[in-house]
Amino acid sequence: MFSRRTGALFLVSAVLFGGTFIAAKAGLAYFPPLFFVAVRFDIGAVVLAAFAATTLSRAELRPRTAGDVIGILATGVLVIGLTNALLFVGQQDVTSGVAAVVFSLNPILTPVFAAVLLSEDRLSVRGSAGMVLGLLGVGLVANPGSTALLGGGIGILLLFGAAVTSALGAVVIRRAESTMSSTARTVWGVPLAAVLSHGLSLSAGESVTGLSVPPVALAALLYVGVFSGAIAYLAYFALIDEAGATEANLLFYLVPVVSAVGGWVLLGETLPLISLVGFGVIFVGFLLVSGLPTGVSGALRRAVDDRLVGSSS
Repeated sequence: MFSRRTGALFLVSAVLFGGTFIAAKAGLAYFPPLFFVAVRFDIGAVVLAAFAATTLSRAELRPRTAGDVIGILATGVLVIGLTNALLFVGQQDVTSGVAAVVFSLNPILTPVFAAVLLSEDRLSVRGSAGMVLGLLGVGLVANPGSTALLGGGIGILLLFGAAVTSALGAVVIRRAESTMSSTARTVWGVPLAAVLSHGLSLSAGESVTGLSVPPVALAALLYVGVFSGAIAYLAYFALIDEAGATEANLLFYLVPVVSAVGGWVLLGETLPLISLVGFGVIFVGFLLVSGLPTGVSGALRRAVDDRLVGSSS
């Protein structure tokens, strides 16, 4: 499944998205959730506009087909805009661990939509087993406890909605067969998500008067705006184009791993043994879905062949 390029895109997306839950939780203490999302994508839009001005021509940025328009709308409205609006509002009522578990239903939901819209993205029995193992591993890593999961109330439903819109949007992007590059779609999609989020913030009556923005809040905003709001989405949408929606969304199994390790390294949080077991379960599930990388499987085959030759002689 993974070439060196897709592997790099996968890791960049997983690592940068992995910090989102921590940064979001920190920023939500100071910003109303929908306004937080909107300003996040204001920053991301500025970063992407500067990037596009130096790397893309007007022709590359111009939508030419219905598929281009559908790809842009799925990117901005579904995968970025609605997903993050639901994610940030829902995360007010639950812990980061619970949010990571619920949102990690994304890789399970993606093949459901892909089975309807993308016949070539249907999973095998082995792949389905890998998906379930991955979700089990996420639960072990986050270790939220049944009380936290069952007591999340409306927050759990909103986070599940975020997983649905993200999975559906990824499949729609693949289905649209856009002639535009993933970079061009992202340049259009992030400002579209910003406009949508500002509209939702105004509709919800969020007040931004008298906001206090201490350094921690500013750092959280810059992180979700620049790193997980611009750079991560460039990598993620390129990954969808190259690997497919189902395989690309496997990265959301690694997001809680990154969050757990990041909290351990940066914040001094504990990393219990059960989380380490979860890492291994996620890895096994990942191998079941994607298969061993070509180089690894080739090396294993050569080792077995050498062993057989040696025993026969």
